[in-house]
Amino acid sequence: MRKFTLLFTALLGLAAAKAQTVATFDTLTLPGADTFYVNMNNPGTDVGFDDGLAHFECYYQSSQFGTYWDHGFSYSNMVDSLTGDYTNDHASIAGYGYNNSAQYLVSWGPSTKVFLKGKAQGQPVNGFYISNATYPYFIMKDGDPFGFAKKMGGPSGNDSDWYSIIVRGYNNGQLTADSVETFLADFRDPSNATDTVYRGWRWVNLLPLGEVDSLVFSVSSSDVGQFGINTPAYFCIDNFGTYETSSVKSIAQAAAKVYPNPATDKLYVELLNNKKTELLVYDMSGKVVMQATATDKVTLLSTSALTPGNYMLQLVSEEGRAAVRFVKQ
Repeated sequence: MRKFTLLFTALLGLAAAKAQTVATFDTLTLPGADTFYVNMNNPGTDVGFDDGLAHFECYYQSSQFGTYWDHGFSYSNMVDSLTGDYTNDHASIAGYGYNNSAQYLVSWGPSTKVFLKGKAQGQPVNGFYISNATYPYFIMKDGDPFGFAKKMGGPSGNDSDWYSIIVRGYNNGQLTADSVETFLADFRDPSNATDTVYRGWRWVNLLPLGEVDSLVFSVSSSDVGQFGINTPAYFCIDNFGTYETSSVKSIAQAAAKVYPNPATDKLYVELLNNKKTELLVYDMSGKVVMQATATDKVTLLSTSALTPGNYMLQLVSEEGRAAVRFVKQ
């Protein structure tokens, strides 16, 4: 039986060392209520913005008809969750940010990028909250009145449609092995029992990506035409959490052993410090599929109900947190 030893660090409580930085976007300046970020000064150049330890790209382009938002992120405090057309493309369907905050980001385009900064570069990204934008939400619920984008599920409701965001990581120019996919509309269930277009804010765990210095967000949809995705390629994010390297060299180390890997119906977590530890198992979409609290030296997790594939086990205690991949056979 093979045992995988997992080391994770616990900072010694010094104020100089922050384990996580969360970009809430609430301190970014807007001209007033119900507005959004616009910067048309340098078409073709990244006019994005920074918050926390990340840079969010934003590009405008110019044409004979004027300057337009080409792709990237915009920050917004729009509250319109009722107008479901292209005139309302900077609003979350929730009508507010995560946890009723005022501001959040809107992403537009088939592919958008986030670049980590400073001590977050080369570190894991914890994750972020996501919601549908108002415009695509109503298109997916009701269909496009111009006939361009379809109603998810089709007229009968039986079409196996979806709209999802796929997040991939890069580190030193190399694509990381894993990706995280989260669905904003999901009609893939043949019984239609779980068909839904999501309305609220939901957590997306990015720890499966491992150490990264940039992220690429790609939009995927079952509704594809001659020129690409027909579904309006918008989504909203908030509370983007990054980890950072410690400026303190004096750290304590704790260890856990996780075995066997690959696992079949059982996974053992052996704590070497006997500290109370929360155990969370994520699938590769970032969904929590199992949760337990370890208080004994050895904790048994039953993995028999898990679908074969790759998973991430996250351990969280008062001393720190860590994550390790395992395979369910």
